[in-house]
Amino acid sequence: MERPTPLYLDNGATSYPKPDAVYDSMVSYMRGNGASPGRGNYARAMEADRLVYETRKAIAELLGVPRPGQVIFTCNATESINMALKGYLRQGDRVLTTGYEHNAVMRPLKKLEARRQVQVERIPCTAEGALDMTAAKAKLREGVRLLAVSHASNVIGCVTPLDEAVAAAHECGAAVLVDAAQTAGVCPIDVTAVPVDMLAFTGHKGLLGPTGTGGLYLRKGFELSTLKEGGTGGMSLSPFPPDDPPDRYEAGTMNISGIAGLHASVRYLLDIGVDAVRAHEAELTGLLLDGFESIPRLTYYGPRSAGRIGLVSFNIEGHDPHKVSMRLDRDYGIMVRSGLHCAPEAHRLLGTAPTGAVRASVGYFNQPSDIARLVGALGEIASRPPD
Repeated sequence: MERPTPLYLDNGATSYPKPDAVYDSMVSYMRGNGASPGRGNYARAMEADRLVYETRKAIAELLGVPRPGQVIFTCNATESINMALKGYLRQGDRVLTTGYEHNAVMRPLKKLEARRQVQVERIPCTAEGALDMTAAKAKLREGVRLLAVSHASNVIGCVTPLDEAVAAAHECGAAVLVDAAQTAGVCPIDVTAVPVDMLAFTGHKGLLGPTGTGGLYLRKGFELSTLKEGGTGGMSLSPFPPDDPPDRYEAGTMNISGIAGLHASVRYLLDIGVDAVRAHEAELTGLLLDGFESIPRLTYYGPRSAGRIGLVSFNIEGHDPHKVSMRLDRDYGIMVRSGLHCAPEAHRLLGTAPTGAVRASVGYFNQPSDIARLVGALGEIASRPPD
């Protein structure tokens, strides 16, 4: 039997495909340059320096960052979040977060609970992931130092109203860290209009860039202790890291080939506009939810409203989510993700732990026909007895 044409619907994990310019830019750097930025005065090294700067500048433009130097490069959102949490929180600090956070937030906090006796409290949420802002404001008034919250859940897709959350936190003297792994490049973000203190993002999801890239935005004047120390290409006589960002936080040789690809992907997004991405994915998500509602015994999680991103987790009654995922791949050529999605507490709140759910996540390059294909496949699976 001929294998069906592959259909990729796991963009919440890693976007695919990438714009052609991403592949071209990475190969061009590796074949035509190959030098390390900040490590030489010859022409190629300075060209690499320029590439890094232009990438910071493009990201700053995309996210509303006032100065490119406020964008710190990391290898992914997880490193960015670790840098933020471990660099900011002190002994005994109180942190407010939610039960829908990714392990990239929860595991560093768990370690800080043990190492620094950091006190972690969770904001109550509805089953659809909406924050209980009344409860949040009450807790913030009790002396919380940091609010750590995802811009959108990677399990139910619910988008957090950052303007309200940031205003409430700042009114009570708390700083705000936003995990934008699922929204950077997909939802409009302006850190000037909504003045978050730190925002972590990754390059390989909505930014359409390569894996091994990401960053942390730091508000001007906001300082962290360093997560790692080492060579930065300057001030080498000093045994201490530089004082100023971004060099202070970027010890070691960068993933410059990845940054070359990220530069191309961000320029691509700036050209087409994040609003266009958001509108396209919202259309696909609406089709997905409409289709899911037509399938007997299929339950999806999260809001039906427009206040969600283009990923939908679901289960079919009586069917193991892992087997559904494998059958979609084996019999229909459709790639989705199943399990706990690195967010076990979210699944406990949904009542889907320990097996989790199936998650389909659309991207800018998906089309309505892809949604129809997935819905048709799931309708057939739901009509058959479980494996």
